[in-house]
Amino acid sequence: MEGYAPPVVPSDLRATIDKLVAQRQAVILSHYYCKPEIHEVAHFVGDSLGLSQEAARNPAKVIIFCGVHFMAETASILCPDKTVILANPEAGCPMADMITHDALSARKKELNGVPVLTYVNSPAAVKALSDICCTSANVVAVLRSLPSKTILMTPDKNLAIYAQKFTPEKEILTWPGFCPTHHRLNLAEIVALKEAHPEAEVLAHPECQPKILKEAHFIGSTSGLIKRAAESAKTEFIVLTEEGVLHPMRKANPGKVFYTPATSMVCPNMKKNSLADIVVALENLAPVIKVPEEIRLPALQAVDRMMAVPRD
Repeated sequence: MEGYAPPVVPSDLRATIDKLVAQRQAVILSHYYCKPEIHEVAHFVGDSLGLSQEAARNPAKVIIFCGVHFMAETASILCPDKTVILANPEAGCPMADMITHDALSARKKELNGVPVLTYVNSPAAVKALSDICCTSANVVAVLRSLPSKTILMTPDKNLAIYAQKFTPEKEILTWPGFCPTHHRLNLAEIVALKEAHPEAEVLAHPECQPKILKEAHFIGSTSGLIKRAAESAKTEFIVLTEEGVLHPMRKANPGKVFYTPATSMVCPNMKKNSLADIVVALENLAPVIKVPEEIRLPALQAVDRMMAVPRD
């Protein structure tokens, strides 16, 4: 889409947000999957790992998190001295809901000592039971850092299957979880898209099913896909992930064309975040996401171990 123009945020609304940010000593963090207008007012836009790192290092006293619940929890885990506000309290994550503390506790007893690697797309209470966390950006590096040959990976089975290809020395036990947005992609539709655009490079997120990933030319995390779109010599791309990435891709690459499948690649929870939510969150400093210490401390160990692993 040559000449792509980003959304225009009304000047009065931007001024209101900027004023409140200054008053509250706040920072606005947004995931790539949020609406383009959220990107335009955020101080940092990133993937799960990037957002975790920014939350930890940013000096702001208040974090306004535009994303979903588990992301704000991670910020609370890392920054107990900061006020973490989830812009829209109804923004949850179906994948994170596919695993619970009690279910993982029972599975750990069955496996008798097998270490647990948990995707950050999970509740804080599940992280607290885990040995280490990962994101789609560092999953392979994290797996390789573990001395154990057998590892239980939760909750995303598709990410686990993808990572297994790069760690044949490991036996990865999976959990039956998945991202509904990525999981519903249709193989026949992807094949048809490739036939219609034979020069296009196919970019896919590892949360997609294995049969979809086989059709991809490049597989990577959200930030990895955005970087690839910028660095590739190709000028056409078929993008197989949540449509929120199209905004930064088009903004950074006005001379390139991006195609998406007809199957809806929209995460309804990420899209719940709005500019109005940001204003209300800054005005009221609510809802606060605060992880209790008995959960936060063991969860912090798992997150800290992840963040200590060098990013590939």
